[in-house]
Amino acid sequence: MESRYYRDALRPGFIASLVEPGTATAQAFAIRVFRMPSAVPAGEIPGRSAAHSALSWLLTMFSETRSVDSTFSYAHAASPHWRIAAAECLEQLGAVSPKANLGFLYLTDVYASRTQEILELLRMRTGVDHWVGTVGLGVCATGQEYMDEGAMAIMVGAFEPGSFRVLSQLRGPSDLAKDPLSVGASAGNFAVVHADPRNGRVAGLLRDLSRRLESGFVVGGLSSSRSVHPQVADGVSEGGLSGVVFTDRVVVSTRLTQGCSPLGAVHTVTQSRRNVLIEIDGRPALDVLREDASSRGVGDLERATEQLFAALPVTEDDPGDYTVRNVLGLDAERGLVAVGDLVDPGSKLMFCRRDRRSAVEDMSRMLESMKSGLFTRPKGALYFSCLGRGASLFGESSRELRMIREGLGDIPLVGFFCNGEISHNRLYGYTGVLTLFL
Repeated sequence: MESRYYRDALRPGFIASLVEPGTATAQAFAIRVFRMPSAVPAGEIPGRSAAHSALSWLLTMFSETRSVDSTFSYAHAASPHWRIAAAECLEQLGAVSPKANLGFLYLTDVYASRTQEILELLRMRTGVDHWVGTVGLGVCATGQEYMDEGAMAIMVGAFEPGSFRVLSQLRGPSDLAKDPLSVGASAGNFAVVHADPRNGRVAGLLRDLSRRLESGFVVGGLSSSRSVHPQVADGVSEGGLSGVVFTDRVVVSTRLTQGCSPLGAVHTVTQSRRNVLIEIDGRPALDVLREDASSRGVGDLERATEQLFAALPVTEDDPGDYTVRNVLGLDAERGLVAVGDLVDPGSKLMFCRRDRRSAVEDMSRMLESMKSGLFTRPKGALYFSCLGRGASLFGESSRELRMIREGLGDIPLVGFFCNGEISHNRLYGYTGVLTLFL
């Protein structure tokens, strides 16, 4: 039977609507270019019943075709001395599968200057040649967070040969233009990247990278460090963006959870100057913020500014998907509000508040939705969380990571606390980005 590539399955509303109907707060994508029977007419987007039939066919195909060794293993440890932590991790890993061919390495910035030595040791002891990763003020693993101490989290996995390629440093558009983003003869479909927060071109690089990937999807985070910002991409370097590109043979599910909740409705910026909001909905910007805040019981704005943020909706039809920016200052005399991004007149904007209850509820919704959409046990996972989350938002005892373990089970997971989170084609703040390898 003749077959063709059915790309409508990558349209955001298709699989997301099947997996979590009626919700808008989390992004949900099973990312792959699917080969479908020719019975589906070219260019036609299926109806609901046809979509469910197509999804059933896809899930059957997944279970029949992924015969490669799916062994993933992980380890994590903390110590003032990197050699002790590395030894503990190697002991936890035990005998690494000979088919393991890609490793993820996340270090707290206490070990930043030792990244090259740690990489060389892990490569020698595990036999895994390809590694990607970076540093953060904190790192995380299954059910565990480490912050402001020497620690590392490691995961190695067996991916189908020829299904990935390590992406070297991209510092600007010219570097990206020279990279075909292919893996052998196959096109790049999805990428996990780490980026330097000091590089002002990162946002543009993410948009360009996304446009050139078949799924259009990138996940990852900006390094966070009090010293150097090394990235691991087979070697060690810094200053740009690096990571790993996967073909459509690697199936993932990825979602984003917000850490803030809207205070009121979506507004329109009617007058602004760079990052200063002058008028919203034709009224002084500060009056609108004050009104939204008071409706949620926030009376003293000056004392609550650390909990208040501006949310810029990504699309007008999905108010649950927004980027969060800090409220930098208030001018009570002139009614102005300064925020941490450039905002043009005509832009849509909400004000929001960061609070534990909202973050826990949205995390629970994301995990339940993700779990309900699974057709197999995940092999491994990556989690990129904002520095403003973790213990400061969810509470002590690694509550944020324990929620993931309670929701999805004891699967191998590693990640770090970022200076900004990457999902789809843009930078977010105060979010958590969870990606499952299926």
